[in-house]
Amino acid sequence: MKNEILLLKNVISERVLKDIGEKEAYDDAGLLECIDDEIINYPYYVPVQEKLRLKRNIIHSLTGYDILSELLEDDDITDIMINGACDIFYEKNNEMYRYKKVFESVEKLTDVIQHIVSGHNRIVNESVPIVDVRLPDGSRVNVVMPPVAIDGPIVTIRKFPKQDYTLEKLVRLNTLTKDAADFLKNIVKARYNIFISGGTGSGKTTFLNALSNYIPKRERVVTIEDSAELKIQGIENLVRLETRNANFEGRNEVTIRELIKTSLRMRPDRIIVGEVRGAEALDMLQAMNTGHDGSISTGHANSPKDMISRLETLVLIASDIPAGAVRRQIGSALDILIHLGRLSDGTRKVFDISEVIYKENDLQLNQLYRYRNDVKEHKSGMLVRTDNAMEKTYKLYERQMAGCAQKGSVLWAVK
Repeated sequence: MKNEILLLKNVISERVLKDIGEKEAYDDAGLLECIDDEIINYPYYVPVQEKLRLKRNIIHSLTGYDILSELLEDDDITDIMINGACDIFYEKNNEMYRYKKVFESVEKLTDVIQHIVSGHNRIVNESVPIVDVRLPDGSRVNVVMPPVAIDGPIVTIRKFPKQDYTLEKLVRLNTLTKDAADFLKNIVKARYNIFISGGTGSGKTTFLNALSNYIPKRERVVTIEDSAELKIQGIENLVRLETRNANFEGRNEVTIRELIKTSLRMRPDRIIVGEVRGAEALDMLQAMNTGHDGSISTGHANSPKDMISRLETLVLIASDIPAGAVRRQIGSALDILIHLGRLSDGTRKVFDISEVIYKENDLQLNQLYRYRNDVKEHKSGMLVRTDNAMEKTYKLYERQMAGCAQKGSVLWAVK
């Protein structure tokens, strides 16, 4: 019966495509009507339940995502991993599962891939086997094609939550404490330069989106990304920039470095760089050092110290600046480093909040909050305030003098 239904699906899909091709225009309602007509008028008996399942499968097939549609529509799924046509996995509620369905063929999977990338004027094939794009809902898609991918096309989809995350919601999820959230709100409003680090899947983008909710609405913000996935809410004067890959001739590429340099001429109050992973680290630091306080960026690292070391390395690769000058520039540009991570149960936590300080010809991290597992009232651990006093308090003082800071915030910061 399964093979018969599959054959029937292919037959009806071809008929629907033919019907649509004969019309000058059609919409979603017209597509559904064509599918219903073909299923009803099919000359052989098909059980009602199979008809409903058949209709759903044909819709998914014709709209471009085929068997992935069911996974994409499930809001509880955070990651989809396709290792060839017959090996599909997904992560749901911090658990990994194998998907029961498979693509009919490698060709069908390839069709789905081409449908995804064509929406962004991107090309992926043997000559250009790797591409990064995003779905209409903002989900991040990475594609690797043969011959680089030995066992068939590889697709990795990182889905982002449809609901907007705020620091209050992250507090309810025990990602951080209310005390830490209040502190972060104040430093965002006071225009501290912030860098968010963490491993893959630690929630850096989600956390950046949450912090951006506390940027004053009157400011002009420019976002720069490889693949636009940030969801900055409430900012009317918002400019979104996205890189562009080179064409077949190796021309017309637009890099993050170029976008950062261009953004400086756009009169931004703050610049948000989605992720720093290359020579653009130098341009980002220079932007932070040239009057664009309150800028935010993210990067991959296993710890705060590793992130500082990685930034040093990226800047040194991009220029001939002496190592001592690089450290001084990092210490002057960055104010706060927030490190995120995932526990063994899959939950995401803020592990560390530190000041970045240049002192005694070296970079130092003044840890303000750290994650502890030995807190009795929290079996899963919690973020706790250290005894270290905050040193970079001048921006908080300026904000308090302007009458904007929450009562007591500066006194807390220097205690």
